[in-house]
Amino acid sequence: MLWGFVDVTYLIFIVPAAIIAIWAQVRVKSTYSRYGQMLNREGLTGAQAARLILDRNGLQHIRIERVSGSLTDHYSPKENVIRLSDSTYNAPTIGAVGVAAHEAGHAVQYDVGYFPIRLRNGIIPICQIGSQLSWPLFLLGMIFQSGLLLDIGILLFCIATLFQLITLPVEFNASRRAMETLEGEGILAADELSGARKVLSAAAMTYVAALVTALAHLLRMLVLRNRNDRR
Repeated sequence: MLWGFVDVTYLIFIVPAAIIAIWAQVRVKSTYSRYGQMLNREGLTGAQAARLILDRNGLQHIRIERVSGSLTDHYSPKENVIRLSDSTYNAPTIGAVGVAAHEAGHAVQYDVGYFPIRLRNGIIPICQIGSQLSWPLFLLGMIFQSGLLLDIGILLFCIATLFQLITLPVEFNASRRAMETLEGEGILAADELSGARKVLSAAAMTYVAALVTALAHLLRMLVLRNRNDRR
């Protein structure tokens, strides 16, 4: 049902999810802006902290490289490289060390065979297909009144949503590993750990927001599918 020229389901499901996503992005940027300027007592840069954690876990073969941008940090398991952004690589701050430790946590996950991260990587190809084709097929189903196309679109989007769901334990576990290492190895002082934890918690909320957004789209599809059946 349209209210004026606006789809009411869009207002009900997508707009609130978009607000949550924007809030999460603002929070992570503001939190990192704060702790990304606070120097840590040891004077360790993000790259040095990541190297320290990797070496102490027997991962000397993993390289650390610099990548342009801010908060573009990531770990590439295929290339065995952690790429740290400009705001992390050479920054001797609490925030930089926290982010770098998180990425090192992903490397450790692969090394110990952490199941959720291997599962997530295993379903990436089909999730990409689901993400790209779900809505086009669903819209075609709406246009041609094809229940089969609608159902295929919903199924593909369910698979894409599954990726977001599996991502949560992966990211939370990497942050937990990071905090345990930072504390256990004495990389950050006790009062500095709080700042690193806040940075990682704010970053984790972006993944929660991504899942909420995916669920909102899925619920909207189901409502539209149900409405189509009643026509």
